[in-house]
Amino acid sequence: PVDNDKLVTVKSPIVGTFYSAPSPDADAFVKPGDVVSAKTTVCIIESMKLMNEIEAEVSGTVVACLVENGKPVEYGEALFTIRPS
Repeated sequence: PVDNDKLVTVKSPIVGTFYSAPSPDADAFVKPGDVVSAKTTVCIIESMKLMNEIEAEVSGTVVACLVENGKPVEYGEALFTIRPS
């Protein structure tokens, strides 16, 4: 069981396509269990041919990635959950 009150959700600031890695043959920016700091790039969202790097808002441990690679995302859609440290 996870105490959801303590988790921080990273949400999409724009509409676009979610990419978990900088290129198709590269490793994902982050995966569940990784420790991140504020300003760590967690994914890219492509919108209108621009690649927008999305950063973690808090330092902590990535609990879950909520979007599948290459899938469209909406404004405000949850991308990741992070347990603050």
